[in-house]
Amino acid sequence: MKELAFTEAKARLSEVVTDARNGEPTIITRHGKKIAVVTSYQEWKKATDKPSLWELLTSAPIDGRELRRNPSPMRKLDF
Repeated sequence: MKELAFTEAKARLSEVVTDARNGEPTIITRHGKKIAVVTSYQEWKKATDKPSLWELLTSAPIDGRELRRNPSPMRKLDF
């Protein structure tokens, strides 16, 4: 993965986008700090298209049993 300063990435944007499309992401830096990554849309979609916790919980097989909250009071913690 290559790394470019913001101004250089801006000047070479076409090359950066072509590289991202070909599977080579580029890290963009400003004042030596990493601020962004240019990657392909497919890679970004794969990284961000994850189910939410709610979707995972509601799709879990429960074998006919119901999920119920434990009615006991919460335990006390010493601080």
